[in-house]
Formats: sequence, C-alpha cells, structure tokens
Amino acid sequence: MRIATYNINGINARLPVLLRWLAETQPDVVCLQELKAPQENFPEQAILEAGYQAIWLGEKSWNGVAILSRGHAMQEVRNTLPGDDTDTHSRYIEAIINKTLIACLYLPNGNPAPGPKFDYKLSWMKRLQEHARYLLSEDVPVVLVGDYNVIPTDMDVYKPERWLDNALFMPEPKAEFAALVGQGWTDALRTLHPDERIYTYWDYFRKAYDRNAGLRIDHFLLSPQLAGRLRSAGVDRHVRGWEKTSDHAPVWIVLDDPTD
Repeated sequence: MRIATYNINGINARLPVLLRWLAETQPDVVCLQELKAPQENFPEQAILEAGYQAIWLGEKSWNGVAILSRGHAMQEVRNTLPGDDTDTHSRYIEAIINKTLIACLYLPNGNPAPGPKFDYKLSWMKRLQEHARYLLSEDVPVVLVGDYNVIPTDMDVYKPERWLDNALFMPEPKAEFAALVGQGWTDALRTLHPDERIYTYWDYFRKAYDRNAGLRIDHFLLSPQLAGRLRSAGVDRHVRGWEKTSDHAPVWIVLDDPTD
C-alpha cells in the first residue's frame, strides 16, 4: 500500500498539478493539507474522475484537509482533533482504509513567535500527543501523517542557524515533536534514510528550490503495528519544480499489505 501526503497549498489553484501527479504515481491513499477552499468548493468530481474517492474538511481561505483513496473503501472516523471544542480550524481528519487508520493533519505554523499563534501551536501539539496516546492504546495500525510544521533536527533544514527564531524550529515545538515520537511512533523517512538530508518544502523566494535550500516538515509517524511493514519512503522532489506548483513536494511511504 502506497500512502502519500501533499500540502497542496490551494487545491483549486493547484488542481492540474495534483491530477498530473496522481496520474503519474497512482498512490493508494493521499492525505492533502492546505486545501484553502470551503467545503462546497472541493473539486470532488475531478478527483472521482481521476479514480479516487475523497473525504474532506474545508475552510474558507485557510487550512483544510482531505483523504483520497483509490481501490479501497474508506470509513471516516472523525474530523476534529479532540481536546478543544472551541477550535474551529480545519486541521484534522481520520479514516479507516485497508484495515489501517489514516490520520491526516495540518499542524499550526505558530509564527510569529512568541505570541498567541505560537501558544496555539503548542496547545495543539499537546492535544495531538494526548490523542496519539489514545490511538496507541487501541492497539491498531495507525499512520499519523501530514504537514507538522516542525523541523525536528539540524539535519532537516538548510542552514539551521537562520531558523533559530522561527516557530518551526524553536526548542519548544521540537521538544513536543520528540515527545510525540517518543510515545512509540516510527518516523518513517528518518528511519529508512538516517543520514540523508531530505527536504519536503522549499520557499518560493530566493530560488530556494534551485539551491536545494529546503526543510523537512512533512512527516509519517507509524504505530508499532506498522513499523515492520515499512518497505520504502521518499519525496517526489521533481513535482516541486513543475509550473504553478505547491511550495511542498509530495512525500510517500510503501507498506506491506495487512495479512490479518
């Protein structure tokens, strides 16, 4: 089973890019972030014609997450992250696909920091940890995947000294991410590529993509039931070089199909 994540940075603006990539790679499951479209403006028909069913949670102008499935039935489980009934941001959605719970997330950016947005980011991460702990207690195969807006280590950023005051790289979010992984989750890309500089995002400015001045902020965390089924992982880096593309590239893993 090939699972991918892609911060699309506006699904209607980037729809030709998305459809081209889907046709080229044909992943079984796709998690999308930053739809930047209200619920009624999701391009469901185009996605269906590409061979995918979809569930999504839209939001006007900002945020938004979706899960696409090709060839597997999909059962939506929830579309909010528990822990704060006042949080109306469209950042989290879960579905069961092929006996696996797929949790697609778009973690808050947190800039400028310090400030209310940074506080919200840390609070959201605490909620994510609590829900992730619950998912582990259920003893089921789970993938926590999406744009985490966290640079875990110096290896995950070009020139780390330039990011010291950025909410993606400050000590508090890094510590929260490490605490999350420390619950027993496997960071898929780093596990298979322990010594490589792998980036998933390149800014539009200063020719960052041409210089490979990137960040790794899109992550797959696997529950213990899936760690042994992980076969490969990578980044479709070339997609970032396409015309009118997102500032992220698609990231993917391949898992052995479940046997039970």
